[in-house]
Amino acid sequence: MAALRSDTENLHPGPFGTVTGHAVSLGTTALVTLAGLAIAGHGTIANIGLLYLLPVLVAATRYGLRTGIVTSLVCSLAYNFFFIPPTHTFTIEDPQNIVGVMVLLGVAIVASKLASHARGQALIARASAAQSAMLAGFARQLTGISTMDALAQMLCRTIGELLDGDTVLLVRDEGTIAVAASLPEGFRPDPIDIAAASLAFERNRPAGLGSDMGGASEWLFQPVGTGERVIAVFGIARQDAAMPLAQERRPLLESLLDQAGLALERIALEQEMAGLAQVRERDRLRHALLSSVSHDLRTPLTTILGTLGAMRAADGEQAQQLATTRSEAARLHRFVDNLLDMARIEAGALDRRIEAVDLSEAVAAAVDDMARTLGGQAVMVEIAPDLPLVMVDPQLFHHCLINLIDNAVKHGGPTPVAVRATRAGNALVLAVEDEGPGIPPGDERRIFETFARIEGSDRKGGTGLGLAIVKGFAEAMGLGVEAANRGGGPGASLRIRFEPAQLKELPEG
Repeated sequence: MAALRSDTENLHPGPFGTVTGHAVSLGTTALVTLAGLAIAGHGTIANIGLLYLLPVLVAATRYGLRTGIVTSLVCSLAYNFFFIPPTHTFTIEDPQNIVGVMVLLGVAIVASKLASHARGQALIARASAAQSAMLAGFARQLTGISTMDALAQMLCRTIGELLDGDTVLLVRDEGTIAVAASLPEGFRPDPIDIAAASLAFERNRPAGLGSDMGGASEWLFQPVGTGERVIAVFGIARQDAAMPLAQERRPLLESLLDQAGLALERIALEQEMAGLAQVRERDRLRHALLSSVSHDLRTPLTTILGTLGAMRAADGEQAQQLATTRSEAARLHRFVDNLLDMARIEAGALDRRIEAVDLSEAVAAAVDDMARTLGGQAVMVEIAPDLPLVMVDPQLFHHCLINLIDNAVKHGGPTPVAVRATRAGNALVLAVEDEGPGIPPGDERRIFETFARIEGSDRKGGTGLGLAIVKGFAEAMGLGVEAANRGGGPGASLRIRFEPAQLKELPEG
């Protein structure tokens, strides 16, 4: 990086050259003059002025065009003073000597310009090679970084040392702009800097001092990202409040930030993939647990239910205890069935057998199977006899109805549960409604998620499996499910929607 800075400085020397260059040029001119005097001591040499092209070429090649032109003038004067009669004066008596001096000066200037141009091209090539090597090394460093903090610190340190300025990397954190890293450490942006950085974030363009969106900030903020996505904003400034960056150095900064943007995108994708892998592993373990528990409990529960069904009470007290035991065993059996059904849904192992089913008969069968759970609680069924048949899998649909009614009984309180089927244009909607507290706005979809419990509503108890199973079974049959609060009073309304393709009209007569 030091070599890159040195080459850039050599491409842009001072307006009058450098002191070192002029000193070396004068010394070279003096040596050539001494050499010419030594040669002239052995006789008159007509072309001795050509010796003065050597210091001109050296000066132009090493120190630039300005130093070369100054050396050309000095060499012409030295040639005139020491070798053109009358010597040791600047007077020229012979017109031919005037032409010689002018030709020497012209040749020296042209040679100086050519040598300076060759020097400039060499320095440009060297600076370009150094910049390419630096960018390649920067890219190699980025490939070994796997965290946002490490990348931010490396970016601020590297660019700060290269461009000789204070640097900062800003990111968005929960709607606010935060400092990820800075050089020197401990930088805290003021409101003016925050405003400029926000512009860079929002418009994906440079903002601050030296940009089209200047403002009052002393920082130049450059967006960092890929394409239209801005991941962070990089800032650079100088302690003397001067222009943060020369125009010719903008491409270098942009190249560095482009590579940093790709690295930031890679880190973000790696973090997302790691999170996705954790979710997949969690789902795999959950599925294995559900499958194991449900299978291990199913057989002993079936035996318990069979034994309880065969038992007869000796008196009224035993009859009440036996009824309670049977009800709780049946509830546990439904819970285990729900676990097994959820394992089947997540494994994609549902077998569907679609056939025409009468809604009234399906609802009556579900209510009959839940007689013990209902315990005398009223279930009002409002299904018109002229409604069409629905094309569903009878077993899956039966499980959906049981879970919907059980959910309404569990969370709706002692009030009656209503099961209604109504026309909705060409479609048909089956709704199970209760009179509980209802569903908080915005949670209508979330109650169908696995293990979802909605606080502040009538959906905060239970295992959270029943409605997830309803959604899984309904979608497996091509049905839609939705949840809403009742329009005419308190409570929730959970609905299954049958589209026209899933209806079979009854024959007339």
